[in-house]
Amino acid sequence: MEQDVTQLLRLWRNGDIDARDRLFEQVYGALHAMAEARVRPGGDVTLRPTVLVHDALLRLMDGRHEAVDRAHFLALAALKMRAVLVDHARARGAIKRGSGAVNLTLSHADIETLARPGSMPDIVDVLALHQALEDLAAHEPRAARVVEMAYFSGMSHGEIGVVLEVSVPTVERDLRFARAWLNRRLS
Repeated sequence: MEQDVTQLLRLWRNGDIDARDRLFEQVYGALHAMAEARVRPGGDVTLRPTVLVHDALLRLMDGRHEAVDRAHFLALAALKMRAVLVDHARARGAIKRGSGAVNLTLSHADIETLARPGSMPDIVDVLALHQALEDLAAHEPRAARVVEMAYFSGMSHGEIGVVLEVSVPTVERDLRFARAWLNRRLS
């Protein structure tokens, strides 16, 4: 499957719309699972996982993508999903925490790296998380990227290492640092 995704990405980059459509069919299940893990069950009825996936795919179609394989594509999709979530929260008028904000569940995040019991709240305001990640990126850009890939796309440590061209232990160190940093910011 990895080889098929890589080939479809290359064909899409060269303008083949059919390859783009086949690519989306192939990764749709993974994208939907990512979205289901991020949207709070029973929460906002206007933002369901399917809507999140479709909006993220529309954003992927609008821009020039640099993805070269499945891992890179999922990382890019994760960024697009994050952008959709943030835009949706802003549109709903969630200016500050607790004021009808759009919430995300962290309980489905990578258990080993992000959502250890007591390390972060189960539910966080998407705008608060976005701002915290922006602040983290200003200080430690790679750690912020690692969190985005682990949390928003559910990528494995190995996949993140490949995308960022670092070792798995480096990914794990970045996640430990980011988890502690975000815990302080979101608590």
